[in-house]
Amino acid sequence: MKTPVKESAAPYEISLSRIKDLPGHRRPRELALDAGLPNVPDEVLVAILLRAGTRGQSVIDLARQILDRHQGSLARLAAAHHDELRALGIKGLGPVKILELQAAFELGRRAAAERNEALPLIREPTHVLDLLRKETAQLDQETFWVLLLDQKYRLRRAPEAVTKGTLDASFAHPREVFREAIRMAAAAIIVAHNHPSGDPTPSAEDVRATRQLIETGRIVGIQVLDHIVIGGNRPHPAPYISLREAGLVDFK
Repeated sequence: MKTPVKESAAPYEISLSRIKDLPGHRRPRELALDAGLPNVPDEVLVAILLRAGTRGQSVIDLARQILDRHQGSLARLAAAHHDELRALGIKGLGPVKILELQAAFELGRRAAAERNEALPLIREPTHVLDLLRKETAQLDQETFWVLLLDQKYRLRRAPEAVTKGTLDASFAHPREVFREAIRMAAAAIIVAHNHPSGDPTPSAEDVRATRQLIETGRIVGIQVLDHIVIGGNRPHPAPYISLREAGLVDFK
């Protein structure tokens, strides 16, 4: 009677120990091109920077080894000094590769700092008005904007106009409103549109559509903080009305 083969608990996977023996579409650069940089694991990104491994060790294995020595954390690797990386004594990680890794991390830090400095915090409706005042001043049709915010209510990018409507209607479908918010993993959004008549008083349709957006936000896990109606450049006692400030809609 044959002895039954014991089932292995290890997952089925293709070994990446010899990158040059893999099909082209499985090598780090090809993996990134096929899947997109945001969709590949950390070791593939590090491997692309390292470019080559050593005799008997693929660049993927080298990247994994470097990450393992930093508890698998990109943040720990990014914070490591040149001498610390040299002291690891990892074969294939010489001064040039260390410098290239650190240059890539430094570029990321500078880009993040530049983005955070350039984009403001949105703490009150007047901040939205300041952002959109010039754009709404000369418009003769309603335009609908979405402001994408992070957890601290800082803009993720400049306000995006998702639709331009007729003289009296501009609302976008919730699909259009939340598409980029979902893609960019926004924590919250503020929506805004203008009334070319100069009167920012929200219509019944403005209120109804806002409630629909709030409900959609609850489903997708993105909070709708406010809806700002801007009156434009024509004389009116109030330059804007916030549906949240006015208590016209429950945003909780």
